[in-house]
Amino acid sequence: MSTLTRPVAPERLASEQRAEANRRRRWREGRIGWGFFAPFAILFALTFVVPILVSIRSSFFTEKAAGDSLYGGGGLVETFAFLDNYAQVLGNAIFWEGMGRVLLFGAVQIPVMLGGALILALLLDSFIVRRVAFFRLAYFLPYAIPGVIAALVWTYIFSPGFSPINQALVALSDALAALLGSPVDLTIDFFAPGTIIASMATMTTWTFMGYNMLIFLAALQAIPHDLYEAARLDGASEFAIVRRIKVPMVGQATLLAVLLSIIGTVQLFNEPTVLAAVNPWMGNDYTPMMLAYSSMMGTTSPSGAGPASAVSISMALIAGILAAIFALVQKRSTR
Repeated sequence: MSTLTRPVAPERLASEQRAEANRRRRWREGRIGWGFFAPFAILFALTFVVPILVSIRSSFFTEKAAGDSLYGGGGLVETFAFLDNYAQVLGNAIFWEGMGRVLLFGAVQIPVMLGGALILALLLDSFIVRRVAFFRLAYFLPYAIPGVIAALVWTYIFSPGFSPINQALVALSDALAALLGSPVDLTIDFFAPGTIIASMATMTTWTFMGYNMLIFLAALQAIPHDLYEAARLDGASEFAIVRRIKVPMVGQATLLAVLLSIIGTVQLFNEPTVLAAVNPWMGNDYTPMMLAYSSMMGTTSPSGAGPASAVSISMALIAGILAAIFALVQKRSTR
């Protein structure tokens, strides 16, 4: 007894073969893509995701001495503390004093830095400046310098005994005193409690203005030049083009720059740490990041990985809330 099979049409067979070949090609391309993505994913997980997860877990634990004697008598034992670390952080006046300094710092420094970055980007995007690549690199160069090195350089510039700024101001004071016939002192104490935040703002503005300038410049160069030509045909001046076309159309770039600046401001650490080395009155908890580091190193109370992690997570939440508030306000203002 024989079984009869219906022959497959050549067109259908060719279609099935093409579909199978496409599946194999997509699968092969997918493997290649994952192969390229894997190194980044592994490094991202090891250097970003895992530390965050470890910090979140650590913020719910505390270390106590083991043993039944008055001072324990054994080694340190990690115990579950639930929200005790967060309660200590949020109830600590030193944390909120440091957060207040950081917010004051950001309220002054961020508008100045972003305003300067936008002006530089507008200049580089105009026909006035030649050799744009040179100026773009020159403005960006401070960002390539490590933050600690930049802070050390500015500490020298601000030092009372060596400051070239104060030396110039002394010469100017002497000239004015000779002219007016009375003593004049224009020198500035950059390390005084009333000016130390402005000194830190100068450091960070110098470092990050070029970085934010690149964000604005990229947004400006993405604007179709047809809009400029149409505006010029309608008789608009270059200032009117800047005010009515360029500045409004970099709104998304502004949002990105502000969000990055808020996050960076909350993490302020390098500049105050270097300045605290020559100004002991600042202490080791001048900013929340310094408080977290000092708690981790055991040089302030409460100490340990748990309180330090609670400070870090609290700062991250505050930065996220501030960024969300600004994004919401800007979204409503642009409707």
